[in-house]
Amino acid sequence: MSIYTMLSMKDSASSSIVNTATLSEPTVDSNSASTLEKTKKVKVWDPLIRFFHWSLVLLFALAYLSEDDFLDIHVITGYLMTGLIVFRLIWGLIGTKHARFSDFVTPPAQIKAYLIDILYLRPKHYLGHNPAGGAMVIALIVSISMTLLFGMLTYGFTEFSGPLAGWVPGLSDGFANIFEDVHEFFANFTLLLIAGHVFGVLVASLQHKENLVRSMWTGIKEVPIDMDTKGETEVKTNFKTTNKHK
Repeated sequence: MSIYTMLSMKDSASSSIVNTATLSEPTVDSNSASTLEKTKKVKVWDPLIRFFHWSLVLLFALAYLSEDDFLDIHVITGYLMTGLIVFRLIWGLIGTKHARFSDFVTPPAQIKAYLIDILYLRPKHYLGHNPAGGAMVIALIVSISMTLLFGMLTYGFTEFSGPLAGWVPGLSDGFANIFEDVHEFFANFTLLLIAGHVFGVLVASLQHKENLVRSMWTGIKEVPIDMDTKGETEVKTNFKTTNKHK
């Protein structure tokens, strides 16, 4: 075999390798591009927090709808909600990391800065509650607590029953109307806060491309691989393909 023939065969083999490599490369559409995003799943919400959250949702709805016609149901749900609030206050001090108030209660200036960042579409991604979400948690606890307090005062004054019945003897009838008005105000104010909470959850879910409702149900969040999760319990690492259109 001549040297010329050997060189020709070598060039043909090299060309075949190049052509094969070229064919194996993915083609990129001029109008869109596919990127591979690496994410990880992290345990965030413990079972008690999730039970508290969804139980409170159910009980508040039941209490709000039963106010006028089903007093017994209204009262029982009020007592159950009181127990949940007491639990949340305790768990906020001794509970798991992201359940504690120290994890999400922030100064007003930080809340304001976070809200401004939302408007500019650049909010920081938090594993637990973000500053606005943390403020909403506190606002809901306070509003629901006031609703329960004045509801029990109203119940004690009008029905002479309940844990606060001993606080109202000797008060004039005008106080009954005041207690009831304040109770209804905070019930409606809580409903307004819930609407704001749902809106905030939707905005955060869209901006960070995550399902916050599902994470509160499962306790697990799917976050970018480069997010700092030191000390957290990671469940799984995923590769997710996303399409970006130009």
